[in-house]
Amino acid sequence: MAGQFRRYVWDPLLILWQIVLMQTVYYGSLGLWLGLVDRLVRSTPSLDQMFDAEILGFSTPPGRLSRMSFILNALTCALDLLYFIRRGKQCLYFTVTVHFFHLLGCWFYSSRFPSALTWWLLQAVCTALTGVIGEYLCMRTEL
Repeated sequence: MAGQFRRYVWDPLLILWQIVLMQTVYYGSLGLWLGLVDRLVRSTPSLDQMFDAEILGFSTPPGRLSRMSFILNALTCALDLLYFIRRGKQCLYFTVTVHFFHLLGCWFYSSRFPSALTWWLLQAVCTALTGVIGEYLCMRTEL
Protein backbone atom coordinates (compact mmCIF):
# COMPACT_ATOMS: atom_id res chain seq x y z
CA MET A 1 0.00 0.00 0.00
CA ALA A 2 1.57 3.23 -1.12
CA GLY A 3 1.05 6.29 1.02
CA GLN A 4 0.46 4.45 4.31
CA PHE A 5 1.59 6.40 7.35
CA ARG A 6 4.43 4.72 9.30
CA ARG A 7 4.24 1.47 7.41
CA TYR A 8 5.39 -1.42 9.59
CA VAL A 9 8.21 -3.54 8.20
CA TRP A 10 8.65 -7.05 9.59
CA ASP A 11 12.14 -7.18 11.11
CA PRO A 12 12.64 -10.25 13.35
CA LEU A 13 16.15 -9.21 14.40
CA LEU A 14 14.88 -5.83 15.60
CA ILE A 15 12.08 -7.51 17.55
CA LEU A 16 14.52 -9.95 19.14
CA TRP A 17 16.83 -7.12 20.22
CA GLN A 18 13.88 -5.14 21.57
CA ILE A 19 12.82 -8.17 23.64
CA VAL A 20 16.35 -8.53 25.02
CA LEU A 21 16.52 -4.79 25.72
CA MET A 22 13.15 -4.72 27.49
CA GLN A 23 14.06 -7.77 29.60
CA THR A 24 17.37 -6.19 30.57
CA VAL A 25 15.71 -2.89 31.42
CA TYR A 26 12.98 -4.71 33.38
CA TYR A 27 15.44 -6.51 35.65
CA GLY A 28 17.80 -3.55 35.85
CA SER A 29 15.11 -1.13 37.00
CA LEU A 30 13.53 -3.73 39.30
CA GLY A 31 16.93 -4.27 40.91
CA LEU A 32 17.36 -0.52 41.34
CA TRP A 33 13.91 -0.13 42.92
CA LEU A 34 14.46 -3.11 45.23
CA GLY A 35 17.89 -1.78 46.20
CA LEU A 36 16.52 1.68 46.90
CA VAL A 37 13.65 0.37 49.01
CA ASP A 38 15.95 -2.01 50.88
CA ARG A 39 18.36 0.83 51.59
CA LEU A 40 15.53 3.03 52.93
CA VAL A 41 14.42 0.38 55.45
CA ARG A 42 17.93 -0.97 56.05
CA SER A 43 17.13 -4.46 54.81
CA THR A 44 19.51 -6.82 53.05
CA PRO A 45 18.85 -7.23 49.31
CA SER A 46 18.28 -10.71 47.96
CA LEU A 47 17.40 -12.34 44.66
CA ASP A 48 14.49 -13.97 46.49
CA GLN A 49 12.76 -10.59 46.44
CA MET A 50 12.84 -10.67 42.65
CA PHE A 51 12.30 -14.34 41.85
CA ASP A 52 10.65 -16.10 44.81
CA ALA A 53 6.87 -16.06 44.54
CA GLU A 54 6.38 -16.94 48.22
CA ILE A 55 8.01 -13.75 49.54
CA LEU A 56 5.29 -11.47 48.14
CA GLY A 57 2.76 -12.18 50.90
CA PHE A 58 0.35 -9.53 52.13
CA SER A 59 1.27 -9.79 55.81
CA THR A 60 5.07 -9.62 55.74
CA PRO A 61 7.01 -6.32 55.56
CA PRO A 62 9.49 -7.68 52.98
CA GLY A 63 6.51 -8.73 50.86
CA ARG A 64 4.99 -5.26 51.04
CA LEU A 65 8.28 -3.62 50.09
CA SER A 66 8.81 -6.01 47.19
CA ARG A 67 5.26 -5.40 45.93
CA MET A 68 5.86 -1.65 46.07
CA SER A 69 9.07 -2.10 44.07
CA PHE A 70 7.25 -4.18 41.44
CA ILE A 71 4.56 -1.50 41.07
CA LEU A 72 7.17 1.27 40.73
CA ASN A 73 8.99 -0.90 38.20
CA ALA A 74 5.78 -1.24 36.17
CA LEU A 75 5.64 2.54 35.88
CA THR A 76 9.32 2.68 34.93
CA CYS A 77 8.83 0.01 32.26
CA ALA A 78 5.93 1.98 30.81
CA LEU A 79 8.35 4.85 30.23
CA ASP A 80 10.85 2.40 28.76
CA LEU A 81 8.21 1.27 26.26
CA LEU A 82 7.87 4.89 25.20
CA TYR A 83 11.61 5.30 24.64
CA PHE A 84 12.53 1.90 23.21
CA ILE A 85 9.44 0.51 21.45
CA ARG A 86 7.60 3.69 20.40
CA ARG A 87 4.64 1.84 18.92
CA GLY A 88 1.34 1.78 20.77
CA LYS A 89 0.22 -1.38 19.02
CA GLN A 90 3.26 -3.32 20.24
CA CYS A 91 3.29 -2.23 23.91
CA LEU A 92 1.01 -5.00 25.14
CA TYR A 93 2.97 -7.66 23.24
CA PHE A 94 6.28 -6.59 24.74
CA THR A 95 4.77 -6.26 28.21
CA VAL A 96 3.31 -9.76 28.14
CA THR A 97 6.58 -11.13 26.73
CA VAL A 98 8.61 -9.55 29.54
CA HIS A 99 6.28 -10.94 32.19
CA PHE A 100 6.22 -14.37 30.51
CA PHE A 101 10.01 -14.54 30.67
CA HIS A 102 9.82 -13.37 34.29
CA LEU A 103 7.46 -16.29 34.98
CA LEU A 104 10.01 -18.65 33.44
CA GLY A 105 12.80 -17.03 35.46
CA CYS A 106 10.85 -17.45 38.71
CA TRP A 107 10.06 -21.04 37.83
CA PHE A 108 13.72 -21.78 37.07
CA TYR A 109 15.04 -19.92 40.16
CA SER A 110 12.77 -21.59 42.72
CA SER A 111 12.52 -24.96 40.91
CA ARG A 112 8.73 -24.88 41.21
CA PHE A 113 5.91 -23.21 39.34
CA PRO A 114 4.72 -20.04 41.13
CA SER A 115 1.51 -20.94 42.94
CA ALA A 116 1.08 -18.00 45.32
CA LEU A 117 -2.07 -16.02 44.57
CA THR A 118 -0.37 -12.77 45.60
CA TRP A 119 2.35 -13.33 42.98
CA TRP A 120 -0.21 -13.88 40.21
CA LEU A 121 -2.27 -10.85 41.27
CA LEU A 122 0.83 -8.66 41.40
CA GLN A 123 1.98 -9.81 37.96
CA ALA A 124 -1.50 -9.16 36.51
CA VAL A 125 -1.58 -5.65 38.00
CA CYS A 126 1.96 -4.87 36.83
CA THR A 127 1.23 -6.20 33.33
CA ALA A 128 -1.92 -4.10 33.11
CA LEU A 129 -0.21 -0.96 34.42
CA THR A 130 2.79 -1.29 32.13
CA GLY A 131 0.74 -2.15 29.05
CA VAL A 132 -1.95 0.48 29.45
CA ILE A 133 0.30 3.35 30.51
CA GLY A 134 2.94 2.45 27.92
CA GLU A 135 0.34 2.27 25.17
CA TYR A 136 -1.16 5.59 26.26
CA LEU A 137 2.24 7.29 26.24
CA CYS A 138 3.19 5.83 22.85
CA MET A 139 -0.15 6.80 21.31
CA ARG A 140 0.26 10.37 22.61
CA THR A 141 3.61 10.67 20.81
CA GLU A 142 2.29 9.05 17.62
CA LEU A 143 -0.40 11.70 17.24
